[in-house]
Amino acid sequence: MEPMPTEIKNVYVSSPQNPKIKHALKLRDKRYRRQHGETLIEGFRELRRATDNSYFPSTIIYCTSLFLGENEDRLLADGKDAGALLIETSKEIFRKISYRDRPDGLLAIAPQVQRTLSQLQLTSAVPLLLIAESVEKPGNLGSMLRSADGAGIDAVIVCDRKTDINNPNVVRASVGTLFSIPVVEATTEDTIAFLKAQEIQAIVASPASDKVFWDVDYRQPSAIVVGSEQFGLSELWLENADQRIQIPMHGNADSLNVATASTILLYEAVRQRLPDPKISGHSDSYS
Repeated sequence: MEPMPTEIKNVYVSSPQNPKIKHALKLRDKRYRRQHGETLIEGFRELRRATDNSYFPSTIIYCTSLFLGENEDRLLADGKDAGALLIETSKEIFRKISYRDRPDGLLAIAPQVQRTLSQLQLTSAVPLLLIAESVEKPGNLGSMLRSADGAGIDAVIVCDRKTDINNPNVVRASVGTLFSIPVVEATTEDTIAFLKAQEIQAIVASPASDKVFWDVDYRQPSAIVVGSEQFGLSELWLENADQRIQIPMHGNADSLNVATASTILLYEAVRQRLPDPKISGHSDSYS
């Protein structure tokens, strides 16, 4: 049986004027986050996924009266062992710094996720990437990261960002998978050059395409490319596409939510890559 964590020594804060509490509140602001190179991780699942992937916070603020489960003490002990400052506070103060309607008593201050294309190492012989250009809504980007993690792809590249990948709402919508999958920020130009250098085909989603998404071979190195909610993909991506695809629409709407579309495309690629061709259903006659 795993030993119980030792007693957790911590700082108790009873004033909303405490510098750490004020700092956590200010980290809701994008400019302040960027200035300090930090972000917020709120929630047990999100913080557990961060620490499980060797992404450790500098500070954990917690409120025991808001805990929902039985494993919070272990998480706090792990955070302390990794060098985090533990700050216990009251329910009132915690709710003040929380950005959730129903907080579960755990909020951490951690370094931002910052990875460049030059740091991205693709170890798979047949990599599968998701590229998101100018996605605007944190909830959509977080959902896309969650689907990317679920599909087991190699990396997500965020091009010409319109939303901060370190936005606490991206962390929340991704359920912490921001920390479990490589996420890179880059320009569209640099990403296109990267794909060409790595010999990865760019499969570009566009409603104007006449090719349905299941009529493309995803079994070779592939990058699925989706665009912003309002404007779709830039002309640069359309001009550099190896394949253009569309998802058929049979109702009144002319397009799907970008996170939903990404999920459909990723799992079609996963389906085709299954080892049993009877399951995958892919035919060599597909163009």
